[in-house]
Amino acid sequence: MARKILVVDDEDAIVSLVKKYLQAEGFAVEGARDGREALTKIADEEPDLVLLDVMLPGIDGLDVLREIRISHPSLPVIMLTARAEEADKLLGLGLGADDYVTKPFSLRELSARIKAVLRRCGRESGPKGKPIRVGDVFLDPEAMAVQVRGEKVEFTRAEFKILYALLSHPGRVFSREELLEETLGEAYRGYARTIDTHIWSIRRKVEKDPANPEHVLTVYGVGYKGRDPSKP
Repeated sequence: MARKILVVDDEDAIVSLVKKYLQAEGFAVEGARDGREALTKIADEEPDLVLLDVMLPGIDGLDVLREIRISHPSLPVIMLTARAEEADKLLGLGLGADDYVTKPFSLRELSARIKAVLRRCGRESGPKGKPIRVGDVFLDPEAMAVQVRGEKVEFTRAEFKILYALLSHPGRVFSREELLEETLGEAYRGYARTIDTHIWSIRRKVEKDPANPEHVLTVYGVGYKGRDPSKP
Protein backbone atom coordinates (compact mmCIF):
# COMPACT_ATOMS: atom_id res chain seq x y z
CA MET A 1 0.00 0.00 0.00
CA ALA A 2 1.30 3.44 -0.93
CA ARG A 3 2.50 5.66 1.92
CA LYS A 4 0.26 8.69 2.43
CA ILE A 5 1.87 12.13 2.46
CA LEU A 6 0.04 15.32 3.47
CA VAL A 7 1.52 18.50 1.95
CA VAL A 8 0.57 21.62 3.93
CA ASP A 9 1.35 24.88 2.13
CA ASP A 10 -0.71 27.94 1.20
CA GLU A 11 1.01 28.20 -2.19
CA ASP A 12 -1.04 26.13 -4.63
CA ALA A 13 1.83 25.92 -7.10
CA ILE A 14 4.10 24.28 -4.52
CA VAL A 15 1.42 21.80 -3.41
CA SER A 16 0.68 20.88 -7.03
CA LEU A 17 4.35 20.47 -7.96
CA VAL A 18 5.22 18.39 -4.89
CA LYS A 19 2.06 16.30 -5.25
CA LYS A 20 2.77 15.47 -8.90
CA TYR A 21 6.40 14.53 -8.20
CA LEU A 22 5.67 12.39 -5.14
CA GLN A 23 2.81 10.59 -6.86
CA ALA A 24 5.25 9.65 -9.63
CA GLU A 25 7.50 8.29 -6.85
CA GLY A 26 4.70 6.00 -5.68
CA PHE A 27 3.26 8.00 -2.79
CA ALA A 28 -0.41 8.83 -2.22
CA VAL A 29 -0.53 12.60 -1.71
CA GLU A 30 -3.10 15.02 -0.32
CA GLY A 31 -2.83 18.78 0.09
CA ALA A 32 -3.96 21.30 2.70
CA ARG A 33 -3.78 25.09 2.42
CA ASP A 34 -3.85 26.08 6.08
CA GLY A 35 -3.36 24.75 9.58
CA ARG A 36 -7.01 24.03 10.35
CA GLU A 37 -7.46 22.01 7.18
CA ALA A 38 -4.21 20.16 7.91
CA LEU A 39 -5.29 19.15 11.43
CA THR A 40 -8.66 17.96 10.11
CA LYS A 41 -7.04 15.84 7.39
CA ILE A 42 -4.53 14.40 9.84
CA ALA A 43 -7.39 13.30 12.10
CA ASP A 44 -9.53 11.94 9.26
CA GLU A 45 -6.97 10.43 6.89
CA GLU A 46 -4.05 9.46 9.15
CA PRO A 47 -1.15 10.23 6.79
CA ASP A 48 2.20 8.49 7.17
CA LEU A 49 4.13 11.78 7.00
CA VAL A 50 3.36 15.51 6.90
CA LEU A 51 5.26 18.14 4.91
CA LEU A 52 4.45 21.29 6.87
CA ASP A 53 5.19 24.86 5.80
CA VAL A 54 6.15 27.18 8.65
CA MET A 55 4.49 30.31 7.23
CA LEU A 56 0.78 29.49 7.03
CA PRO A 57 -2.25 31.80 7.25
CA GLY A 58 -4.11 31.65 10.55
CA ILE A 59 -2.37 29.01 12.62
CA ASP A 60 1.31 29.00 11.65
CA GLY A 61 3.24 25.82 11.02
CA LEU A 62 4.94 25.73 14.41
CA ASP A 63 1.58 25.91 16.20
CA VAL A 64 0.27 23.15 13.93
CA LEU A 65 3.34 21.09 14.88
CA ARG A 66 2.57 21.64 18.57
CA GLU A 67 -0.97 20.33 18.00
CA ILE A 68 0.31 17.33 16.04
CA ARG A 69 2.70 16.40 18.83
CA ILE A 70 -0.23 16.37 21.27
CA SER A 71 -2.71 14.45 19.11
CA HIS A 72 -0.33 12.29 17.01
CA PRO A 73 3.00 12.19 18.86
CA SER A 74 4.62 9.60 16.57
CA LEU A 75 3.57 11.14 13.22
CA PRO A 76 6.68 12.12 11.20
CA VAL A 77 6.80 15.81 10.23
CA ILE A 78 9.20 17.56 7.86
CA MET A 79 9.11 21.36 8.09
CA LEU A 80 9.23 23.44 4.90
CA THR A 81 10.36 27.03 5.17
CA ALA A 82 11.82 29.97 3.31
CA ARG A 83 13.32 31.10 6.62
CA ALA A 84 16.78 29.68 7.18
CA GLU A 85 17.45 31.36 10.53
CA GLU A 86 19.10 29.16 13.14
CA ALA A 87 16.52 30.08 15.79
CA ASP A 88 13.63 28.92 13.60
CA LYS A 89 15.24 25.56 12.94
CA LEU A 90 16.09 25.08 16.61
CA LEU A 91 12.50 25.87 17.59
CA GLY A 92 11.05 23.46 15.03
CA LEU A 93 13.41 20.66 16.03
CA GLY A 94 12.79 21.39 19.69
CA LEU A 95 9.06 20.98 19.10
CA GLY A 96 9.67 17.56 17.57
CA ALA A 97 10.08 18.07 13.81
CA ASP A 98 11.86 15.13 12.17
CA ASP A 99 13.63 17.17 9.51
CA TYR A 100 13.81 20.68 8.09
CA VAL A 101 13.94 21.60 4.39
CA THR A 102 14.60 25.18 3.26
CA LYS A 103 12.91 26.63 0.17
CA PRO A 104 13.72 26.60 -2.68
CA PHE A 105 14.36 22.87 -2.57
CA SER A 106 15.10 20.12 -5.05
CA LEU A 107 12.16 17.75 -5.49
CA ARG A 108 14.61 14.89 -5.76
CA GLU A 109 16.20 15.87 -2.44
CA LEU A 110 12.78 16.31 -0.83
CA SER A 111 11.77 12.81 -1.90
CA ALA A 112 15.03 11.41 -0.53
CA ARG A 113 14.44 13.19 2.80
CA ILE A 114 10.90 11.81 3.01
CA LYS A 115 12.12 8.26 2.39
CA ALA A 116 14.92 8.68 4.94
CA VAL A 117 12.54 9.99 7.63
CA LEU A 118 10.05 7.17 6.97
CA ARG A 119 12.86 4.61 7.26
CA ARG A 120 14.25 6.21 10.40
CA CYS A 121 10.92 6.66 12.10
CA GLY A 122 9.65 3.24 11.12
CA ARG A 123 6.13 4.38 12.06
CA GLU A 124 5.33 1.06 13.74
CA SER A 125 8.38 0.54 15.90
CA GLY A 126 10.25 2.27 18.67
CA PRO A 127 13.75 1.50 19.89
CA LYS A 128 14.69 -2.16 19.76
CA GLY A 129 14.69 -3.68 23.21
CA LYS A 130 12.63 -5.12 26.02
CA PRO A 131 10.07 -3.35 28.20
CA ILE A 132 11.69 -1.78 31.25
CA ARG A 133 10.49 -0.44 34.58
CA VAL A 134 12.43 2.06 36.64
CA GLY A 135 10.64 3.02 39.81
CA ASP A 136 7.17 4.20 38.84
CA VAL A 137 8.00 4.57 35.12
CA PHE A 138 7.27 1.73 32.67
CA LEU A 139 8.33 1.80 29.00
CA ASP A 140 7.29 -0.62 26.25
CA PRO A 141 9.46 0.00 23.16
CA GLU A 142 7.41 -2.19 20.83
CA ALA A 143 4.26 -0.17 21.48
CA MET A 144 6.18 3.06 22.20
CA ALA A 145 4.01 3.32 25.31
CA VAL A 146 4.81 4.90 28.66
CA GLN A 147 3.07 4.56 32.00
CA VAL A 148 3.92 6.86 34.89
CA ARG A 149 2.57 5.90 38.30
CA GLY A 150 0.12 3.56 36.59
CA GLU A 151 -1.24 6.14 34.16
CA LYS A 152 -0.61 6.18 30.40
CA VAL A 153 1.30 9.30 29.35
CA GLU A 154 1.74 10.45 25.74
CA PHE A 155 5.31 10.98 24.54
CA THR A 156 6.58 12.15 21.19
CA ARG A 157 8.79 9.68 19.38
CA ALA A 158 11.87 11.79 20.14
CA GLU A 159 11.01 12.00 23.84
CA PHE A 160 10.41 8.26 24.02
CA LYS A 161 13.72 7.42 22.37
CA ILE A 162 15.66 9.74 24.68
CA LEU A 163 13.95 8.44 27.82
CA TYR A 164 14.40 4.81 26.75
CA ALA A 165 18.09 5.35 26.00
CA LEU A 166 18.64 6.88 29.44
CA LEU A 167 16.59 4.45 31.53
CA SER A 168 17.74 1.32 29.68
CA HIS A 169 21.36 2.25 30.49
CA PRO A 170 21.03 3.19 34.18
CA GLY A 171 23.89 5.27 35.46
CA ARG A 172 25.53 5.72 32.06
CA VAL A 173 26.34 9.35 31.33
CA PHE A 174 25.35 10.52 27.84
CA SER A 175 26.63 13.72 26.31
CA ARG A 176 24.06 15.70 24.33
CA GLU A 177 25.84 14.70 21.13
CA GLU A 178 25.64 11.00 22.05
CA LEU A 179 21.92 11.27 22.75
CA LEU A 180 21.42 12.97 19.38
CA GLU A 181 23.33 10.27 17.54
CA GLU A 182 21.59 7.39 19.31
CA THR A 183 18.04 8.71 19.22
CA LEU A 184 17.26 11.53 16.80
CA GLY A 185 19.40 11.19 13.69
CA GLU A 186 20.83 13.38 10.95
CA ALA A 187 18.31 16.24 11.06
CA TYR A 188 19.51 17.22 14.54
CA ARG A 189 23.24 17.14 13.84
CA GLY A 190 24.79 20.35 15.13
CA TYR A 191 21.78 21.13 17.34
CA ALA A 192 22.73 19.33 20.54
CA ARG A 193 21.00 21.93 22.71
CA THR A 194 17.62 20.72 21.42
CA ILE A 195 18.20 17.78 23.79
CA ASP A 196 17.69 20.20 26.69
CA THR A 197 14.23 21.09 25.37
CA HIS A 198 13.27 17.42 25.13
CA ILE A 199 14.64 16.68 28.61
CA TRP A 200 12.58 19.55 30.03
CA SER A 201 9.44 18.10 28.44
CA ILE A 202 10.27 14.55 29.59
CA ARG A 203 10.76 15.69 33.17
CA ARG A 204 7.40 17.44 33.18
CA LYS A 205 5.80 14.11 32.26
CA VAL A 206 7.68 11.63 34.47
CA GLU A 207 8.91 13.51 37.53
CA LYS A 208 6.82 14.31 40.59
CA ASP A 209 8.89 17.49 40.90
CA PRO A 210 10.61 18.39 37.59
CA ALA A 211 12.87 20.84 39.42
CA ASN A 212 14.22 17.97 41.53
CA PRO A 213 14.27 15.01 39.13
CA GLU A 214 14.58 11.42 40.30
CA HIS A 215 14.64 9.59 36.94
CA VAL A 216 16.43 11.83 34.42
CA LEU A 217 19.46 13.41 36.04
CA THR A 218 21.77 16.19 34.89
CA VAL A 219 25.51 15.61 34.93
CA TYR A 220 26.77 19.17 34.91
CA GLY A 221 29.26 20.00 32.19
CA VAL A 222 28.66 16.67 30.44
CA GLY A 223 25.02 15.77 29.75
CA TYR A 224 22.43 13.46 31.28
CA LYS A 225 22.01 10.03 32.83
CA GLY A 226 19.13 7.79 33.84
CA ARG A 227 18.50 6.81 37.43
CA ASP A 228 20.35 3.68 38.57
CA PRO A 229 17.88 1.77 40.81
CA SER A 230 20.74 -0.21 42.38
CA LYS A 231 22.17 2.94 43.93
CA PRO A 232 20.55 5.08 46.62
